[in-house]
Amino acid sequence: MIEQRNFLAGGGRMATKIMEHDWKSSVLGLVEAWPHALRYTLSGMLNSAFPTYLAWGPELISFYNDAYRPILGTKPEALGRPFSEVWSEAWEQIGPITDRALDGEASYLEDYSVTVDRHGAREKTLWTFAYSPVRDESGSVRGVLCHVHETTGRVRTEERLRSALREIEEQQARFGALIGHLPFAAGLFGSDGRALLANPLCRRFVPCGKALSADPDVRPQWTGFDAEGRIMNRDDYLLAQAIPGEVVRDMSFLHRSRDGDERWMRVSGIPVRQGNSDIQQANMVLRDVDRETRAEAALRESEERFRRFAEHSANVLWLADLQSQQLDYLSPAFTQVWGMAAEDMPDIAHWLASVHPEDRDSAAQALERVGRGETLVLKYRILRRPDGAVRRIRDTFFPIPAKDGRIRLVGGIAQDVTIDTGLHAYVIAAEDGARRDLVGVLQAAGYEVQVFANSQAFLKLAGSLMPGCVVVDLARGGLVVASALKADRSHLPVVAVGASGGDVGFGVRAMKAGAVDFLEAPWTPEALLFAVNTALADIRDAADRTREGDESRGRVASLSERERAVLEGLLAGGTNKIIARTLGLSPRTVEIHRARVMEVLGAHTLPQAVLIATAAGVRPVDQDGE
Repeated sequence: MIEQRNFLAGGGRMATKIMEHDWKSSVLGLVEAWPHALRYTLSGMLNSAFPTYLAWGPELISFYNDAYRPILGTKPEALGRPFSEVWSEAWEQIGPITDRALDGEASYLEDYSVTVDRHGAREKTLWTFAYSPVRDESGSVRGVLCHVHETTGRVRTEERLRSALREIEEQQARFGALIGHLPFAAGLFGSDGRALLANPLCRRFVPCGKALSADPDVRPQWTGFDAEGRIMNRDDYLLAQAIPGEVVRDMSFLHRSRDGDERWMRVSGIPVRQGNSDIQQANMVLRDVDRETRAEAALRESEERFRRFAEHSANVLWLADLQSQQLDYLSPAFTQVWGMAAEDMPDIAHWLASVHPEDRDSAAQALERVGRGETLVLKYRILRRPDGAVRRIRDTFFPIPAKDGRIRLVGGIAQDVTIDTGLHAYVIAAEDGARRDLVGVLQAAGYEVQVFANSQAFLKLAGSLMPGCVVVDLARGGLVVASALKADRSHLPVVAVGASGGDVGFGVRAMKAGAVDFLEAPWTPEALLFAVNTALADIRDAADRTREGDESRGRVASLSERERAVLEGLLAGGTNKIIARTLGLSPRTVEIHRARVMEVLGAHTLPQAVLIATAAGVRPVDQDGE
């Protein structure tokens, strides 16, 4: 038996505190008078390395071991105080568990949420508890023994891990959707030539999952050419160069399909370095450049044929000599798009001057990149002459290598995309009949229609679609599309069609979900086209506002620094005299600048000038008073 104070032996610091505590005024009385069950339980608890708490007697007097002390944080000393007082802030949560233990029922709670105050502020924590009744020799419950382990850190770490895993899965899904819809073949290959990741186009060219040089069945279909146009040894193909660390760009290949079709491809290989700089993998990109390559050959063979073709194109076809910086050719469409004669655009410097100031750097960089052999598409704005209107251009730049492989000439196809008709429609319908009917009506009306079998397939691509109207058949759901687009896809309004089956609230729910209109089935072609055209009206209005803003910014950009300062003064309500004093000019000079500002902005009155300048983002400046 454990007698006197021997039961405290080996109990660590808490045993010492128990011996030093003044128990005389406590309901427990002197230690020597404590019941055997209390002594025995304390002996086991104090010698345990697991955080343990003992609440004894009707008052639930508190005891705990050294392992439990950190759990109390900065709380006042708990020894000898009632359990409910020590953990008063959490008693609503742990009190019922304690009562069950006093009734003789043990409890085990895992990751149980409790709000505690251990460091001067309430915090939500998680615990794994084991509450057990403590009985005396007669079998009566005299106290509650609590084995406690905090799991807050573990649970939150697991939650973060699950969140990270979800994010990884979402990223993988987005990445899969991205590479799956790339217009070129792309794949990641190991040093053994096997594809670790490949998009559908890549799998088409490497059906066995091996790189060109690693698959003996595929190698005969490919012929590679070096920069001088000489046929390469198959052992020197991309992977053999990329794995050792060489970046290979746009290697030319002629691909022969099993059906005998030949296509020119450009293949690039980029080594992938690991953390220790070892290279065990390489990215490969295969682009179908057959049309471009053959077009370049045709241009070199017959410039006259090219010119005849260009004369009938609505796009601007151009050739530039990077060495002389001269524009060697501009097709007739240039006059219509740029608003000036071709002879007024003699060189690259003049072309850059016609580009909107905000886009000029990217245009210059594009020329540098194409001069290094890159083919790219650039969107930029121009200031059309002589009216100063802003036009949006989509320009395809491509290099034209000489026989020595050097790039002195570059060409381009510039398309005016300022006005988008907005005749894009996206049909989402699971049933063949519904898809056929919707697509038939829209295509007959001149819409460019893209079809999706379900909402998930559509939402994967929604962010990259051109502005247009979404027509969704609600026969098998579909409201998820309207809800998903409601917040941030204003360029894709939704028209819902479906049969309500007598449910008067069906259409209302569709509209609340985000649809701009609902058509009861069976619908008529006239009703469908009216709804789609109405939905697209807001898109056209937004395009008009964008165009007006572009034009305003273009006009303001053409002002000199002094003319802009005068404009800012006018916006602030300044008179010629006030503006002159602020800028250190004569009122007559201000009047001349003011007339020039009105002319450039195309404004006849000051309010018109204010509206144009405000649309361009010009803000007034403070003026000195008279």
